[in-house]
Amino acid sequence: MPAMRIGPYLIQPHVVLAPMAGITDKPFRQLCKQLGAGLAVSEMTTADPRLWHTRKSQQRMDHCGEPDPISVQIAGYDPAMLADAARFNVDHGAQIIDINMGCPAKKVCNVAAGSALLQNEALVARIVAAVVRAVEVPVTLKIRTGWNRDNRNGVTIARIAEDAGIAALAVHGRTRADLYLGEAEYETIRAIKQAVSIPVLANGDIDSPEKAAQVLQLTGADAVMIGRAAQGRPWIFREVAHFLATGERLPPPSRATMFDVLSGHLHNLYAFYGEQQGVRIARKHLGWYAKADPDAAAFRALVNQAGNTQDQLRITAAHFCGPEPVARAA
Repeated sequence: MPAMRIGPYLIQPHVVLAPMAGITDKPFRQLCKQLGAGLAVSEMTTADPRLWHTRKSQQRMDHCGEPDPISVQIAGYDPAMLADAARFNVDHGAQIIDINMGCPAKKVCNVAAGSALLQNEALVARIVAAVVRAVEVPVTLKIRTGWNRDNRNGVTIARIAEDAGIAALAVHGRTRADLYLGEAEYETIRAIKQAVSIPVLANGDIDSPEKAAQVLQLTGADAVMIGRAAQGRPWIFREVAHFLATGERLPPPSRATMFDVLSGHLHNLYAFYGEQQGVRIARKHLGWYAKADPDAAAFRALVNQAGNTQDQLRITAAHFCGPEPVARAA
């Protein structure tokens, strides 16, 4: 595949971590980049300046030590507020600004943000123009194919975005009404790719190297964006990148390799959030890492009782490395 650029940044390999609220924090972004993601987009940060100085927002705006390019997603509905948020995040290290028009969550859509914006094409035009004018860095946009299946206006939105100077477009192959149900469709992404000249990233249900190759072929997209399939499987990025480059599948990681990866992930969570919050946040990740194991439920029940880093690490090591069944690992 030819090189993909977002502004001055070469995105290589063409496999990108999707922004996911509460998941793509700094420790997870760094891990996915280490394991082959060509770009990792931050979880969405609010455009409301009243919340910029909360602990949560400060953590989301911490990019110290992250490899370039640093892509930060902003969410909101007011063009001027989003422009200010873009400037604020650039001042705090963002090298790419991504606008969220893809999130289907009720709490986001109920305030006319996220994918709710797709209903108002005029407002979309004002937002993207305001943000592009506000900053010198590239601005990207994440959308869905439309509001519902009767209103798949992704092509129109894509043309609006390109005309405003958006540098790249990520498209999830579902409408807002679909949430995450059913199967993603890629014909709309293909139509969007054919309608614009800016890079297009295909997103939705890409959960294997073979599926990534299939989606790229179906859509003609410039890259794939992986979200939920990376939860508990951050090595999927190097697997996909290797397959796209060679046509060959990497062998699955051994239990020891899996433990090395997740152990590093845990230590980074503890260092970033502190013990109490780090242990709590780690629980969902541990559940994802162990999801395919036959005794996953027993492991989750046991590890969720751990109240400190030492116990959480000990139980995790016993599950992934020890000969004893997890129920005896206490």
